[in-house]
Amino acid sequence: MASFAIKVIRLSLKAVAAVSAEKAGEAAFWIFCRTPGRKPKSAKETALLEAAAPVMQGSRKVTLSFGGGWVAARHFERRSGPRHQRILLVHGWGSRSEYLATLIDRLLSSGAEVVALDLPGHGASPGRTLTMPQAVRAIDAAWRHFDGFDAAIGHSFGGASLACAAGALLCDVPARVSGKLVLIGAPSEMTWLFKGFGRALGLKPKAQAAFEGMVERLSGRRIDGFDAARILAAVRKPVLVIHAEEDKEVPADHARRYAAAGSNVELHWANGLGHRRIVSAAAVVERVADFLREEGKAIPMSKIA
Repeated sequence: MASFAIKVIRLSLKAVAAVSAEKAGEAAFWIFCRTPGRKPKSAKETALLEAAAPVMQGSRKVTLSFGGGWVAARHFERRSGPRHQRILLVHGWGSRSEYLATLIDRLLSSGAEVVALDLPGHGASPGRTLTMPQAVRAIDAAWRHFDGFDAAIGHSFGGASLACAAGALLCDVPARVSGKLVLIGAPSEMTWLFKGFGRALGLKPKAQAAFEGMVERLSGRRIDGFDAARILAAVRKPVLVIHAEEDKEVPADHARRYAAAGSNVELHWANGLGHRRIVSAAAVVERVADFLREEGKAIPMSKIA
């Protein structure tokens, strides 16, 4: 049964649509882009943040600017020895860099330099909205500041954002392609999200078209252009896709779409871990570390002339 809030929004949008379907679609878009509050919603989330604190204390906060705003990132320098890889981490919707602490700690133990990005409207970054163009520009800001990455890892929306950043979808942002890419529980295309949200809000065809049309207004590209699986097929870089078949937030068919993109994509099922626990599960963290360690799949940035 739909929540009371959703019922109220449906009725409100229906009233707006009676006057202007375009205005209803625009209003739906900004509701769609509204990010959750940052305060922990449960004792479990509070405990996760407390457990992450010792790892996060080993970083320095970096402010990254891009057209229209700025975001925060955590920079973890390598703990010892020669630099192995520089790795970018991007969290999912409603998350923050602290929730990737287990993965960060494992990467640091392997000698990597790590940058964990807080997307707009999340963590230490300002705002209460997030769009895919904003996410791509935030990734570009990190890329420019740190002079590129050997590998990039994204969970959920963060994974899709990294794939879209590799596709040069925005006219003012070049393709940002790392040597290796890891996508954990990530959606493979944006149309699915918009169709599902439109159904939840009961949008009629004209309002739905206006809702989806907001993507083109902001980015200059139609929504069906934000197809992460199709981008990876063109990029042809080594990609590891990790997904749980029972994931209730991002159906497993998205992982299968990625896997079908080409022989450069490896699919690893992490069943039983759902959508959120998967990113910090020991078996998943080790699989990611193994993939990044494999020879012949990436060239360290220090070796690129």
